Amino acid sequence: MKKVESHAHKSEKNAEPATAAPEPASADLPVAAQLTPQQLEDLRTRAARADEHWDRLLRTTADLENFKKRAARERIEAAQAATTTMIEKMLPVLDHFEMAQTAAQSAQDDKLASLQAGVAMVQQQLKNTLTESGLEEIDATGKPFDPMFHEAVAQKETADVPEGQVVLQLRKGYKFRDRLLRPATVIVAKKPAANP
Repeated sequence: MKKVESHAHKSEKNAEPATAAPEPASADLPVAAQLTPQQLEDLRTRAARADEHWDRLLRTTADLENFKKRAARERIEAAQAATTTMIEKMLPVLDHFEMAQTAAQSAQDDKLASLQAGVAMVQQQLKNTLTESGLEEIDATGKPFDPMFHEAVAQKETADVPEGQVVLQLRKGYKFRDRLLRPATVIVAKKPAANP
C-alpha cells in the first residue's frame, strides 16, 4: 500500500505546473520606471548619438545635392565657354567669306584668279582654326578599308589595287580628339569577275 501512496503522491506533484507564471510586479508602471538608472542613462546617450547621426546625415545629403547642382552648372558653363571660344575663332573666317562674296559679285574676268586665291586662303584659315581646336581629317585614299573610320557606298572592280583597298574617297571623314564625328565615304576595290 505504501508504494501506491507514494506513486499517487508523485502524480500529484507532476500535475502542478513546473514553473508558476510570475505575476507582473509593476504592470501598471511605465517602461522607464522598470529600467535601472544605468539602463536609462544608456538609452539617453544612444538617443543623443542617434540624433547627432541623423543631423549629420541630413547635412551630408544637402551637401551632396548642392555639389550635384554646382557640378552640373560648372559643366554647362565649361561647355558654353568652349563654344564661345570656338565661335570667336571662327568669326574672322566668316568675315573673310563675306568679303569674298562681295568681291565675287563685282569680279571681272581678270580678277577671277585673285578671287580664287582669296577663297583658298579663307579655306586654309578655316582648316587651321579647326585643326587647332582638335579636328582631324580622315584621309582614306589608297588605304585599306577600315569600317571604324570608313563608310563604303560602292565597290569597284579593278586589278590596279588590292581587294579591300579604298579606290576613291567621295567625302572626307573627321575625328575630334579621338572621337569619330563622320566616317569617310569611300568606294572600295574588289577583284574583277573572271571571264568565262
